[in-house]
Amino acid sequence: MTTPGAAATDQCIRLAMWSGPRNISTALMRSWENRDDCVVVDEPLYAHYLAETGIEHPDRDEVIEAGETDWRLVVSGLVGAVPNGTRIQYQKHMTHHLLAHIERDWLLQLTNALLIRDPAAVIASYRISRARVAPPDLGLLQQRELYGYLRSRGAPPPVLEAADFLGDPRGHLEWLCDWAGVPFTTTMLAWPPGPRDSDGVWAPHWYGTVVASTGFAPYRKRSVDLTAVDLAVEAVCRPAYDDLSDVRLRF
Repeated sequence: MTTPGAAATDQCIRLAMWSGPRNISTALMRSWENRDDCVVVDEPLYAHYLAETGIEHPDRDEVIEAGETDWRLVVSGLVGAVPNGTRIQYQKHMTHHLLAHIERDWLLQLTNALLIRDPAAVIASYRISRARVAPPDLGLLQQRELYGYLRSRGAPPPVLEAADFLGDPRGHLEWLCDWAGVPFTTTMLAWPPGPRDSDGVWAPHWYGTVVASTGFAPYRKRSVDLTAVDLAVEAVCRPAYDDLSDVRLRF
């Protein structure tokens, strides 16, 4: 078994999956939550991100009100005590929520992994929920920065590519479980449909497909039609995606 690239306590493995939007991040959260030894945390830095940047997102005020806007308190919860008997805490993160002023040393207390997706596909999907998109919204630039930081600390995270994952969900999950030091279980491959109490208040705007799902949908290559503005955003993010894709998990 490969040794995880970040620290884990004897009591609980804190697996942090750092993704961009419009990826398979919510389906992965469903997968881990369907284990009986795992609790999940849904985008804990979202409220801080919105409060700090002033950016407009669907139900912005509700997200801020429901969440914690002090990043230090968020981090304290992410590395602090967990309910008795919790073997795994799965943290679903959006990498663009990790703003530049947030300290990074606490990340070394987590078992970190990255989840990437082709930026053209992300942009096409993202604009269904938001009319405007800028390079920082995709999270790829921040993922490349995060990968470099963790690698410099001797803990390079594995990089999973969404299309690859959907081509072989079981293989990727088996590898990820082995790497994190937990047994794989087939309960991670299918789950009952419907919302979860653990879903963020933003779920009605972003989670429609996953709420109706019962497992990972097979990968299908889709054609995308991007505007000139979209193509400019894609061009900025493409090098970061290519750099991370070069080191992604391959079977």
